[in-house]
Amino acid sequence: MAETAWAVFPPVLTIVLALVTKEVYMSLLIGIFSGALFYTEGNILAAILTMFAVMEEKVGKNVNILVFLVILGILVAAIARSGATAAYGEWASRRINGKRSALLLTALLGIVIFIDDYFNCLTVGTVMRPITDKFKVARAKVAYIIDATAAPVCIMAPVSSWAAAVGSSLPEGSGLDGFGLFLQTIPINLYAILTMCFMLFLVWTGRDFAAMGQAVRKNSENFIVAEEYADTESEYTAQHGKGTILDLLLPIFVLIVACIFGMLYTGGLYEGKSVTEAFADCDSSKSLVLGSFIAFVFLALLYLPRKIVSFPAFCECFGLGFKAMVPAIFILCLAWTMSGIVSDKYLNLGGYVGHLVNANASLGLFLPGIFFLVASFLAFATGTSWGTFGILIPIAVAVIGVENYQGLVLSVAAVLSGAVAGDHASPISDTTILASAGAQCHHIDHVSTQLPYVLLIITCSFVGYLVDGFTQNGYAGLAVGFLLLGGACAFIHAKVPPVDVDET
Repeated sequence: MAETAWAVFPPVLTIVLALVTKEVYMSLLIGIFSGALFYTEGNILAAILTMFAVMEEKVGKNVNILVFLVILGILVAAIARSGATAAYGEWASRRINGKRSALLLTALLGIVIFIDDYFNCLTVGTVMRPITDKFKVARAKVAYIIDATAAPVCIMAPVSSWAAAVGSSLPEGSGLDGFGLFLQTIPINLYAILTMCFMLFLVWTGRDFAAMGQAVRKNSENFIVAEEYADTESEYTAQHGKGTILDLLLPIFVLIVACIFGMLYTGGLYEGKSVTEAFADCDSSKSLVLGSFIAFVFLALLYLPRKIVSFPAFCECFGLGFKAMVPAIFILCLAWTMSGIVSDKYLNLGGYVGHLVNANASLGLFLPGIFFLVASFLAFATGTSWGTFGILIPIAVAVIGVENYQGLVLSVAAVLSGAVAGDHASPISDTTILASAGAQCHHIDHVSTQLPYVLLIITCSFVGYLVDGFTQNGYAGLAVGFLLLGGACAFIHAKVPPVDVDET
């Protein structure tokens, strides 16, 4: 059943079950096992072995990300135990006027940290959650803002791990400059641009609707902390040291600088490569581990000699940090396994989708729109943007050819835009999972509340890419996308009352 329509079934089953039952772990397990059954043609024992073989392979490849999560969890626990988080929250609450300011600052921080989406999600959540909690901002809305400024920002940043992933997706021998092609897609990446504009509209007006509106209203009456994070938070705040704001800001600053240094180091800056080449060739997961460990050592040297926290209390943070990251780690491991089951070694969902695209290659004027929809579906079903790039960009090059460079730029932009859109909507996307972890929001609550927003931007972007195809001008599609989004925002402003906005 490899490379057939049946390859679509496991991820779709997982997503439907997760949205209906609100139980993401069981939904992922059922979806993974169904995929293994398809691959082994119904042999149950072989399916079990296949499932765990895929898990072993995928988790092994991503172990650096898991180590980074644990170290970051330890850092967060130690900072909270030191009292620095509480001091920062008190300081910020005296200077930030209310919810709108807190959310705007969250969005600004998300835009500034553009190096890597994993790092973005967790760092923004760590820094801003104490402030947004002070003003009783719904964590689902914080998670949406984190998610809307993670992948959408990274996919438009020339200096990021995502730029390197796009460049590496070009087929060998194509003669194309991957970095130059990526730069030309930035101003016509409709989903990323429109998402950030819409996010800022929601933050400023407070006109949340659908599931997000309901979540914001509930939190304005009674602030809700997800059950899986409630015990951890009480343990974090059980003992407060004498930490100051600097005891929070310095470790975060060192973490950011160390991770950037790690990217340059693993990319070969000290082997003679330029800064741009080093970022393009870096190993982002190793860089994050290197940077987080340097920050961990710095934090220990900052706290222990000054007795900001005692040595036993510091050691307790190891267990607390790991415990806090368990939900994210478990979901990530299962999500990676799902992506493995539908990879080219097993059910080959990408191959099936590739055949569909090639079969419709004659629809030349519609190609940007087609690539956008296909990329959205593939990223949604597999939970991976980078995998979507790797599958569809070579197909775009083969279908369009390097001679029609303008058409190729439009279609690659559509692939990148659609990949981010599907990744943003998918409950099994690692970025979506980490946005939930960063905001410490129940994962399915985050997925269900942001889905209507994502679908609205997907619609505007799809129409924009159809216009791109007919005009062969990316800016025409961008203009149409803005017009549609502007009309939608005007309608929302007229019909939806502001929800829980405390600033004029």
